[in-house]
Order: sequence, then C-alpha cells, then structure tokens
Amino acid sequence: MTTAPERTGDLYPTRGAEEVLVERKDPVVWSAPGTRGPFTDEDLAGFDRDGFLAVEQLITPDEVAAYHAELERLVNDPGMRADERSIVEPRSQEIRSIFEVHRISEVFARLAADPRVVGRARQILGSDVYVHQSRINVKPGFGASGFYWHSDFETWHAEDGLPNMRTVSVSIALTKNHDTNGGLMIMPGSHRTFLGCAGETPKDNYKKSLQMQDAGTPSDEALTGLASAYGIKLFTGEAGSATWFDCNAMHGSGDNITPFPRSNVFIVFNSVENAAVEPFAAPVRRPEFIGARDFTPVK
Repeated sequence: MTTAPERTGDLYPTRGAEEVLVERKDPVVWSAPGTRGPFTDEDLAGFDRDGFLAVEQLITPDEVAAYHAELERLVNDPGMRADERSIVEPRSQEIRSIFEVHRISEVFARLAADPRVVGRARQILGSDVYVHQSRINVKPGFGASGFYWHSDFETWHAEDGLPNMRTVSVSIALTKNHDTNGGLMIMPGSHRTFLGCAGETPKDNYKKSLQMQDAGTPSDEALTGLASAYGIKLFTGEAGSATWFDCNAMHGSGDNITPFPRSNVFIVFNSVENAAVEPFAAPVRRPEFIGARDFTPVK
C-alpha cells in the first residue's frame, strides 16, 4: 500500500455555487511520439484529437465467452449480491454493477494485466499505471437504466482526489453493442474543456450516485452547449470490441428497453505519478473499492 502524496493546488474547481468551464491544463497523450506499444502514432493522434479510440477486436471470441461466463457467475452469486461492492437497479433490484472485479476475480485480474490492455494504458499515460477503479456493468433488456451525462474526472477529482487528468478508461464489450440497446455515447473533443458542476457534495454521496447521479450532474444548458459544439458519437460493435476514452470526455448511455442485453467490463487506469490525494470537493473519501488507494503498478 502506497501512502497518498500531499495535496497541491486545485487546477479544476468544481461543486461550487455556479457551473464553471475551465480549459484543460494537462496533456491528453502523455507519451512521446514513437513510444512502443499496441497503439500506432496515428491511433494516439486520433485519441488526442477526439478523446476516445475504438478497437474493433481487443479480445477474441473465446475470451469473450470466458469473461462473460465469469460475469454471469458473479452476478448470480448470492454472496456477491450481498456484498457492498454490488450496486442494484432501483426498480428491478437486479445487480447493475459490481466494483473492484480485478480483486474479486482472478479472471478479471488477468484481463487488467493483459499487455493488450495495460500496454495501451501505459502508452496513453506515459508511465506505469495502477487500477483506480474496475467494475462489470450489466444492462439486461427490458428496462435497465442508463448512466446520465457526466465527466468521470469531475467525480474522481471532486470525490476521490485525483489531481490531474492523467487517467484513462477502457470499456470492453462482452455482448454486442447495437445502436438501440443503451450503448456508450461520447461528445468528441469535449475532453478539452472541464465542466465544474454546481452544488455541494453530500456526505456518502456515492451511495446514491451509483444508482442515480445527482451531485456532479451538468446542467441542461451546459450539455446543450457542449453537444452543439462537439456533437455526439454512439459506439456500436461486436462482443470483444473496446472503447478507450479520456477521463474528461463527456459521456453517458441511455436505458436499454430492447430484448438485447448489453454487458461490459470497465477498467480505469491512473498514472502512478497522479496518485489520489484528499478529495477536492467532498467531505470524505469514497470507499477504496470505488476509488483505489493502493497505487501499486500493474505488472
């Protein structure tokens, strides 16, 4: 366990009396051109420009089957359902997400350490990385709720204490992503502008926000402005495809009212040089299963 560093100045103020727009002060791609890794320089230039990059097949069909079977095992485990790391749907009371899956499951731990996965994270962030958060998301058909528009960094900065935008996420599809079953939507280029949200963070906000976000939610006016400036990209693809996206990209997903389930494994890598300090805009830290305090590099 590595001790958290001293807190420094706040580059990205949020959760104040009013919304604020702040120009990004950090690089998007931290490694130098020509750095060896799974991504090409062209790939990284696209990621720098758009704030995301889709990979058509990150894992094979056989691997998809193995990871999906592990997801099903966890979701149907009564002990897991009672675990605080499991989040349930407000309406159906079915499991919506299970956090810290790289610690719960050896299968998902191997995925987080797979060179095809962690190698890309190191390439984008230009350093060794640790897992700030991991989870499986289960979005079954016929009414599973979506995730409202948000910037992950706004929450991770405000409530977990990540100082800088040196964090990247990967969403790996374990079922087919149709254009109708609640897929990931991102505003291309929105990662260049930080939207500091209005309103104080309630104590233990995570207990509510993981089911239905409130604090840290952008206003309709701000979202309209960003969407008008950047547009919206909807991601589709086969099981085994993946989307890498920057921590400050404005994104969300809709409800799934189709018969077709949408499940994915979601892993957040943070640079070891950007370790969490005390929260910038919350009274207490979130639990470690949501925002890690173990900064040991993935090997």
